Amino acid sequence: MDADRIKAETGIYSICGITLIELIVTMAILSILAAGIIPLTRATYKRTKELELKQNLRIIRTALDEYKSFVDEGEIPKEALSSGYPKTLEELVDGVELQGQVKFKKKFLRKIPKDPFSEDGNWGLRSYSDEPDSETWGGQDVYDIYSLSDKQAIDETWYRDW
Repeated sequence: MDADRIKAETGIYSICGITLIELIVTMAILSILAAGIIPLTRATYKRTKELELKQNLRIIRTALDEYKSFVDEGEIPKEALSSGYPKTLEELVDGVELQGQVKFKKKFLRKIPKDPFSEDGNWGLRSYSDEPDSETWGGQDVYDIYSLSDKQAIDETWYRDW
């Protein structure tokens, strides 16, 4: 009974040995830490997606360049007045019969990497005859790709300009 009288007189109450003040201080510290961690995790997530975008662009552009070099070397047949680039990205996955004594189908990609910043994962395409900053595809071939995202990167450049 004396302990209850002392608690009532001093105004200090304890829940399982922890005072209300200790709980408030702990919650304040946790909220401050959470407020600092949330923006950091968002920036880390965005940076990870940017690295994925750069890697996917590099993979597809390397495959396009490799395809073009096979055409230039005469290992892939080229139509007259053609630029030597594939008609579609799917052609890089499906593969092409190489000319030579031994018939061999060369595949340049296992699958087409997705654009991490566009909703459907599709890429913007440019043909060899399009302007370098064109946002409409001429449809003759696939010379270059770009992101369809209208967002800015951490360094304030546009993803579609990468």
